[in-house]
Amino acid sequence: MTKPKQLKLGALLHGVGGSASMWRHPDAKPDASVNFELYKQWVQKAEEGKLDLIFIADGLYINEKSIPHFLNRFEPLTILSALAGVSSKIGLVGTLSTSYSEPFTVARQFGSLDVISGGRAGWNVVTSPLEGSALNYGRKEHPDHGKRYRIAAEYLQVARGLWDSWEDDAFVRNKETGVFFDPEKMHTLDHEGEFFSVKGPLNIARSKQGGPVIFQAGSSEVGKNFASREADAVFTGHDTLEEAQEFYRDVKTRVASFGRNPDEVLIFPGIGPILGDTPEEAERKYQEVAGLVTIENALNYLGRFFEHHDFSQYPLDEPFPELGDLGRNSFQSGTDKIKKNAQEKGLTLREVALQAATPRSSFIGTPEQVADQIQAWFEAGAADGFMLAAAVPNGLEEFVARVVPILQERGLFRTEYESDTLRGNLGLPVPENRYAKAPEPWQQV
Repeated sequence: MTKPKQLKLGALLHGVGGSASMWRHPDAKPDASVNFELYKQWVQKAEEGKLDLIFIADGLYINEKSIPHFLNRFEPLTILSALAGVSSKIGLVGTLSTSYSEPFTVARQFGSLDVISGGRAGWNVVTSPLEGSALNYGRKEHPDHGKRYRIAAEYLQVARGLWDSWEDDAFVRNKETGVFFDPEKMHTLDHEGEFFSVKGPLNIARSKQGGPVIFQAGSSEVGKNFASREADAVFTGHDTLEEAQEFYRDVKTRVASFGRNPDEVLIFPGIGPILGDTPEEAERKYQEVAGLVTIENALNYLGRFFEHHDFSQYPLDEPFPELGDLGRNSFQSGTDKIKKNAQEKGLTLREVALQAATPRSSFIGTPEQVADQIQAWFEAGAADGFMLAAAVPNGLEEFVARVVPILQERGLFRTEYESDTLRGNLGLPVPENRYAKAPEPWQQV
């Protein structure tokens, strides 16, 4: 009998939060973004709830208007390597830019994390939307949107080639004969491309999951094509079930058009559940957090999406200003959505800024109501799983304690891990080493 499909769950660990003001909440720890003991507790709580993965996001440019978490936080691979030692099952996923790093170094770093964790590493491949990033890397200009994705495609091709440098049985380590490795099973990449020249081989072998799981979060046309061609999982975000279904169908169709199995590319909408014993209590908790945001904070937060544009120069209670193509070389899909929504609904700048800074999730209510909403999206073909962001302090702890048991009782979520690798728990196949020889017929069982 075929086991019913179960949803996947991940947790975004985002320090003091993704807003300008959540650090001011009475229950928030204002040093959370650099509090390693707290991150350890979060990972252990997520693993206690049998979640598939934790995710550490990143960015490469800040200024005085950046939100508190961005100003002072851990570099993803550093903290993930440390967190590997306080967990044994949960996936460890981090963001790293293909626009401002070198593929040999990054393949080595993620390969090391994958081996350290016993096959639990994942890489959220980003192209870096913020134009100011160039200023931190000695670049005169930020690559345009299309070029960044061309770089990313070649970059990932190189990284995967390097991860295949050693066949899985290459290291013999025979003390009697003195043979440490089989030279026929070591492979040099010799890549020469438009952006990179990389000889190889990589100086670390594959983990038992065959290589880090590739995540991607682009929602532009170019981004969706890149994700459909290259990713194992896609992070996304939607306001309504209908939007999520449309994105899901679109990406799965694109995956199939590239000759891939749509079931092997998982889609994770991000949600920020807020729980209460009653719907009214949950709403009060949302309003409490939203009320901490000043209009100045909201304008600064909105400006980040538009190349740190200064929105304080416009009247607050007049229609959202005409910005032309501003932001399309940064958060293209996000800024297009903001401008379209403002125009269609006739929103003022104040309304747009506050909506951006205090997004109101539809996943607000009692634990049963939130579980109902998750189940509805999952069963309606809008998601393979969800990426949980703590919209209020202690949001992860409450979700694990109050929603996960309901999902388990309904048979929608695991009660025990299926595997000790990230690919195993996500139900994804181990990629075959490109150099491995197929077994002879007489060798097959």
